[in-house]
Amino acid sequence: MKKFDYISPTLGLLLLLAFVLLQGSVFPYGADASSQHAKDGCSSTHEGKPNRTKKVFPVLSFEYDHIKTPFEVSLWVLFASLMKLGFHLVPRLSSIVPESCLLIVVGLLVGGLSKLIGESELPKLDSGNFFLVLLPPIILDAGYFLPIRPFMENLGTILMFAVVGTLWNAFFIGSVLFAVCQIPAAGLTHLGLLSCLLFGSIISAVDPVAVLAVFEEIHINELLHILVFGESLLNDAVTVVLYHLFEEFSAFGTVTVLDGFLGVISFLIVAFGGVLVGAIYGILAAFTSRFTSHMRVIEPLFVFVYSYIAYLSAELFHLSGIMALIACGAVMRPYVEANISHKSHTTIKYFLKMWSSVSETLIFILLGVATVGGPHNWNWIFVTSTVFLCLVARVIGVIGLTFIINKFRIVKLTTKDQFIVAYGGLRGAIAFSLGFLLEVEDEEMRHIFLTAIITVIFFTVFVQGMTIKPLVELLAVKKKQEAKRSINEEIHIQFLDHLLTGIEDICGHYGHHHWKDKMNRFNRKYVKKCLIAGERSKEPQLIAFYHKLEFKQAIQLVESGGGGKLSSALPSTVSIQ
Repeated sequence: MKKFDYISPTLGLLLLLAFVLLQGSVFPYGADASSQHAKDGCSSTHEGKPNRTKKVFPVLSFEYDHIKTPFEVSLWVLFASLMKLGFHLVPRLSSIVPESCLLIVVGLLVGGLSKLIGESELPKLDSGNFFLVLLPPIILDAGYFLPIRPFMENLGTILMFAVVGTLWNAFFIGSVLFAVCQIPAAGLTHLGLLSCLLFGSIISAVDPVAVLAVFEEIHINELLHILVFGESLLNDAVTVVLYHLFEEFSAFGTVTVLDGFLGVISFLIVAFGGVLVGAIYGILAAFTSRFTSHMRVIEPLFVFVYSYIAYLSAELFHLSGIMALIACGAVMRPYVEANISHKSHTTIKYFLKMWSSVSETLIFILLGVATVGGPHNWNWIFVTSTVFLCLVARVIGVIGLTFIINKFRIVKLTTKDQFIVAYGGLRGAIAFSLGFLLEVEDEEMRHIFLTAIITVIFFTVFVQGMTIKPLVELLAVKKKQEAKRSINEEIHIQFLDHLLTGIEDICGHYGHHHWKDKMNRFNRKYVKKCLIAGERSKEPQLIAFYHKLEFKQAIQLVESGGGGKLSSALPSTVSIQ
C-alpha cells in the first residue's frame, strides 16, 4: 500500500501535466481555448473572475507593427547612405552626372518597382516631415559654416537678387501664365490671376538644397557661390510671405491697397523676426557653452538643440525658419568654438555634415518616388510655358539687377558671372512641398501645378545641373581656391581693414568699414566678456587665429605619424605643446 500511495500522487501529477500540455498544443492561444471551454460548458468563475487557461510560453513571436516606423526609417537612411557611397565608388559616373540627378533616378526606379509589385501606398515626400525633419539639418549646416566675411561684403547684392529678383520672378511668371491660360486651346480659362500668381510665388524661389548639391561639386569661386547660395537662403522670407498672401487672396478673390501694404509689413516681420529669433537662441547657446568645461560630452548637444528650437519657434509664429537657423548658427559659432573643446568642435562638424548629407540624399530619393506615385495632370501648354518663363524671367532679372548693382559695386559682376548666377537658379524640393501644402477646392488645378513644378525641378536639376560644370570649364570661370589663408595673408587683410576704416574716418564718410569696426569694438569690449569663458575673451583676433593655425599644424603632424618629421619640420613651442 505504501508503494501505491507513493506512486499515485506522482502519476496523477504526470497525467495533469500531460493534459495541460495537450490542451496548450491543441489551443495554443487563449481565445481558442476559452471558446472551446464555452462550447463544452466548462467555463466557471471564482469570485466573479473567469478562469484562464495557461498558454504555452511563446519561444518566437513576430510583431512588425511594433517596430514598423523606426525600422522603415532606418532602412531608408541605410539605403540612401549606400546609394551615396556607391555613386562615389564610380568616379567616372559621378564626375559627369551630379549626385542629385543620380539620387532622383534611384527614387524613380524604387517608385517604379513598387508600382510593379502592386504596392498600394508609396512613401512620399510629406510636407510636414520635409520642413520639420529633413530641411533643418541642411540649413543648419549651411548657416553654421557660412563664410561670414564674403557674405557680409556681398549682402547688398544678395538681398537684391533674393528680394527684388524673387518678386520679379513671381509676378512675371504669374501674370504671363495667366495670359497663356486665357488661350482657349490651353483649356485653362478657369484659372484666375490670383491662382497663377500663387503658382508663380511657389516656383520663383531658388532652392538651397538643389544649389548646395550642384555647386559643391563644381567648386565655383567664392563670390559666385555666395551670391547664388545666399540668394537661395534669403529668398525664403519672400516666398513664405507671397505664398501665404496669394493663398489668402485667392480664397477671397479680392485685393485692396491695404492688403498690399499689410503684405509688405508681413514680409518685414517674417524676415527680421526670423533673424531676431535665431540671434536670441544663438546668444543663449553661446552663453550656455561658457559653463560646459566640466561636462564636455554634452557640448555638441546644445548646438543642435538650441538651433532646432530656434527653427521651431520661428515656424510657430509663421516666421522664416530658414532665416532663424542661419542667424542662430552664424551668431553662436564664434563664441561656441571659443568655449568648447577641440573634440566637441570635431563632433559638431562631422555630425552636421553627416546629418545634412543623409537628409539631402533622402530628399532627392523621395522626390523621385513621389514623382512616380503622385497625382499628375499633364497640360503641354501650361508645363512648357512654365519651364520657358522660369528661364526667361531668371535671365531678364539677373541682367537687369546686375546693371543696377554694378553702379554701386567696386568689383563688378562680369558677363560670365551673370551667366553663372542666372544659370544656377535651380528649383527643388521646397517648391514641391509648397505645392503639396496647397489647400484648394479645385483638385485638378492642384495636380496641374504639381506636374508643372516637378517638370521644372527635373529640368533645372538634370539639364542645368548636368551642363553647368562643362560650361564653367568652357567659359574658364575662376574656380575656388582650396588652400587656406596663411598668417601673412590674414595680417595684411586686417591691416587693409584698419587702413580703409581710417580713410573713411578722415574723409568723414561712414561706410561699411566704419560700422564694421564699431561692431568689432563693441563685440570685444562687451559681448565676448559675457559669452566667452576665461582669458580667451581678452585674446586679440589675430593671436586667436595664430593659435588656431598652430593647433591645426600640431594635429596634422600627429596624424601624419612621423617622429622624424617633427625634427625636420621644426615646429614652434606652441605646436609641440
